[in-house]
Amino acid sequence: MWEQLISELLRNHRGKLLGTLLGLAFALLVIFVGFLQTVFVACSIYIGYIIGKRVDDNESIRDVMERILKDR
Repeated sequence: MWEQLISELLRNHRGKLLGTLLGLAFALLVIFVGFLQTVFVACSIYIGYIIGKRVDDNESIRDVMERILKDR
């Protein structure tokens, strides 16, 4: 029964499930560590994601970092 429910959720409601879990994680972080620390963690995760995505797209880490630092 649980396997069928989880399969249904993942197949038809993936975005809603992911959004709900991210919202829950954000709320818990705000409660336990504070708003500013949570925003810092969220920004760090986002920057890491962007760098990782570019590396996955066959860009070297050096090129990515040079482009980021060059724009500043």
